[in-house]
Amino acid sequence: MYRSGQFVASQLDDLRDDQVQPNGVDLTLGAVFEQVEPGRIDRDGKTVGQRQEIEPEDGIYRLEPGGYVVEYGDRVKIPQNHVGFLFPRSSLLRNSCMLDTAVWDAGYEGRGEGLLEVYHDIEIEAGARIAQLVLARADHEGEYDGTYQGENLA
Repeated sequence: MYRSGQFVASQLDDLRDDQVQPNGVDLTLGAVFEQVEPGRIDRDGKTVGQRQEIEPEDGIYRLEPGGYVVEYGDRVKIPQNHVGFLFPRSSLLRNSCMLDTAVWDAGYEGRGEGLLEVYHDIEIEAGARIAQLVLARADHEGEYDGTYQGENLA
């Protein structure tokens, strides 16, 4: 069962009122990166390719068609007995953009990342709401203790 937006909000810090939705919480745009070197995924590990941060002009990211790694501006903590799913806000979809994400396991904490696919030029303000995090109750054994634990918190 999916949890209410108020429950999701209670798991996060420093939210604006407009981020809390009936069924989840909107996450904001923290930073945008372009991958400049190849990564690698092996059977026993992975290497994330080198990235270059794109600097906004007057707080606005002006993005041409392509793939970008976005870092969310909000610290997320997935509670025990839950799993997190992140969906793009419809405003992105209506502007020819897609946000690809992955499952967020119980115990994960950090400022996660997603893949922003841009199919037509777009301007996105830093701090704009780009995704919605929803939480569902889940049976599981153990909690997330992977490489990305605590990412982007420094």
